Amino acid sequence: MAQQAPRQPLLLRLLHGAMVVLVPLAWLSGAVVFSNYDGRWLRLPLAVPGNWIDIHGTIGVLLWPLAALFVIYALSVGRFRLRQSANAAALIVLVLAVGSGKLMQEDWLRNGNVDHFIYHLHLLAWLLIAAAVAWHIQGVISRGGVALASSMVRLKPAKRSSS
Repeated sequence: MAQQAPRQPLLLRLLHGAMVVLVPLAWLSGAVVFSNYDGRWLRLPLAVPGNWIDIHGTIGVLLWPLAALFVIYALSVGRFRLRQSANAAALIVLVLAVGSGKLMQEDWLRNGNVDHFIYHLHLLAWLLIAAAVAWHIQGVISRGGVALASSMVRLKPAKRSSS
């Protein structure tokens, strides 16, 4: 018998879906910003034209209210899901990344000022978010397999079996 997909609340699926889009965009645009303006440890092989600081900041502006809603949801309705260490770690790192990003000045990098504590904290969050997302995905797959993973991205909720 096929494993039945778990039912996920609509609000969780919507917030999670938005995070699935915005977090990788923020991460990738952050890699371009780092490569173009700092590059101490990473230089992309191609010069990527564009105003990437503003692009990254716009993604952060979109991510900020969604992250706040996600935290509120996670600490209230979804608090039992935080018992999974990977879920809690991903949420903590998301707060660190968004919070440190909000504290940064966009002209720091444009002016070559790469030694601010908050900037280093944001870089740490950038590295940790990759690890936390990988751990989160691994945890989802190990707990519920493809059925659980797909239940988070399905537009329609799973149907209840009539047995």
